[in-house]
Amino acid sequence: MPEVPEKLLLVENLEVRYGATQVLWGISFSVVKHAVTCIIGSNGAGKTTTLNAIAGVLPVKGGSIRLDGKPITALPSRERVKRHIALVPEGRQLWAGMSVEDNLLMGCYLPALRSRAHLNLSRVYDLFPRLKERRRQLAGTLSGGEQQMCAIGRGLMSEPQLLMLDEPSLGLAPILVEEIFGLIRDIARQGMTILLVGQNIHYTLQVSTYGYVMEVGKIALGGPSEMLLNHEHVRRAYLGIA
Repeated sequence: MPEVPEKLLLVENLEVRYGATQVLWGISFSVVKHAVTCIIGSNGAGKTTTLNAIAGVLPVKGGSIRLDGKPITALPSRERVKRHIALVPEGRQLWAGMSVEDNLLMGCYLPALRSRAHLNLSRVYDLFPRLKERRRQLAGTLSGGEQQMCAIGRGLMSEPQLLMLDEPSLGLAPILVEEIFGLIRDIARQGMTILLVGQNIHYTLQVSTYGYVMEVGKIALGGPSEMLLNHEHVRRAYLGIA
């Protein structure tokens, strides 16, 4: 019998509201260990809300979230960070007036990580040599692609078992989009478990193993990324292929 992939994250019947407005309607999905899982969909479908709920930034109104078999639904965000969940947010959200290196070091602010900060810094610089070249430069003076590298590097500094990337190619020139997705592939090859949200459907499905299509706060489709890439609805609605 084929080996069943082990699930790191299991989300079941998740509901989230902003005040009286419900945004997520009982969504369920899973993230397999050591693989890239993606959530694709139009702007406003609820993708970012989903990541924020997993990170504990937003409270949930129903459903459950389990990490490595253990419930985390009721845990505050700081406790989820301790369980090595890292969110690289949409728009990067760097400290513009701080150096690149200081931004990276903010990723290992937890006491348990501080003794390994310089080891992790060395690993990030190996992955992103450009950041090492610019380590003394103010983060706000970096190019868009370099800022995204810095944001991803900051996430890796926390030694995540689950790395969540929200729209990593947003606002980047096409050549930089290709570079960023290439780096995501490199990180995945090292065995990192990644949950990737993106509106760049083609690249997102190419870099991932499993995927889910979210529409109006619900999961509309799910399965292997190759299957979704060739699915008639995905091709028509998101890739513009009749």
